[in-house]
Amino acid sequence: MQDFILYHYAMSPFSEKIRVMLGYADLTWQSVTVREMPPRPILSILAGGYRKVPVAQNGADIFCDSRAIADEIVRLSGKTELSLAGQPREIIDFVHTTDLDVFLACVIAASDGRMLKKLVRDTSLLHALRFLKDRISMGRKSRVKALRGPQAKKKVIAHISNMESMLNEDFLFGSSPCVADFSAYHGLWFVCDLAGKPWLRDYPKVTAWMERMKAFGHGQFREITADQALDIARTATPRVIETASEDSLTGHKVEVAPDDYGREPVTGKLVFADGHALVLERSHARVGQVHVHFPARGFVLRPA
Repeated sequence: MQDFILYHYAMSPFSEKIRVMLGYADLTWQSVTVREMPPRPILSILAGGYRKVPVAQNGADIFCDSRAIADEIVRLSGKTELSLAGQPREIIDFVHTTDLDVFLACVIAASDGRMLKKLVRDTSLLHALRFLKDRISMGRKSRVKALRGPQAKKKVIAHISNMESMLNEDFLFGSSPCVADFSAYHGLWFVCDLAGKPWLRDYPKVTAWMERMKAFGHGQFREITADQALDIARTATPRVIETASEDSLTGHKVEVAPDDYGREPVTGKLVFADGHALVLERSHARVGQVHVHFPARGFVLRPA
């Protein structure tokens, strides 16, 4: 498990979701810090045009989107509760809503002058302005309609109130956590911890739940360089795919892209597809052959 690598940055909400999953799963991992926006040369080598963060790597297998990364964490740890696969419909529906609509509302509601000042303080004014320009451009290309600030705040407060009513035990769906808890956590972490919004003060159950989630920590990890990570990919080979692919495009050059926002495509040869996952084969002179994994839901597959 020492070859599990997470590409992330500190203020990334979905990265925080994965970091806390790694803490809960008690995994040892390696960290590569990337920029808040493209260009990200190391990820271009490994995952082509994919622009979202986090991305994970295990040897010569690359995982895009937090759902694919969570499934790899499940494979390594045996913590099946971290995957959407096999979950009841109420958990699946909660996660889909929370990871998209509620998450975007959290980001919009939190993105005010205080957050801009924090980004300037942590980086520079020029970097912060470039970051805002990048996110505005990404928003214009998104298929998801953005809420205005007051609407976004109203949606987040309604979500918190709903969680308060759900928390009859320590976690949202029982006495132990599941994927739904981690999906709910990272948006509220962004709003309440990073942006400092006091919106939990009237919700004691959610406040206590947040503390339980934070207590999982981030696990044991060490920082490595981009070159070290690429060397790991170069000396490894993608793991064997043992299940037959179900798509007629298998073996052909295709494009895979998110269907919501950050919709830049990744090009490669389709080597596996079913109702749960997509895998592309890609190669680069720096690392040789890699397999890039995506969840099937939320991504569009088309001939290149």
